[in-house]
Amino acid sequence: MYAIIETGGKQYCVREGDTLCVEKLAAEAGEEVVFDRVLLIGAEGGVKVGQPVVPGVRVVARVLNQGRGKKIIVFKYKPKKNYRRKQGHRQPYTRVLVEKIEV
Repeated sequence: MYAIIETGGKQYCVREGDTLCVEKLAAEAGEEVVFDRVLLIGAEGGVKVGQPVVPGVRVVARVLNQGRGKKIIVFKYKPKKNYRRKQGHRQPYTRVLVEKIEV
């Protein structure tokens, strides 16, 4: 069984036991989080597509840790004008373990 969930403005295809990094959630390590925006659920019996969400379905996950992604460099400049700006950014994320998909 698999499900497509939406969190942080992105969509993820998840199965039970999967580990994934999502946009930062307000939860501590070890806490349980519930994703109730399930857009699609698929099993051996077929696929159920929501309009926009499938009612009565939720995905339960456990927060493993909070972290920050790889550093990216944002560099702006204008040629011949001596304008240079260098800025770094590390996107925060939450790593979660999908425990069960409740139908």
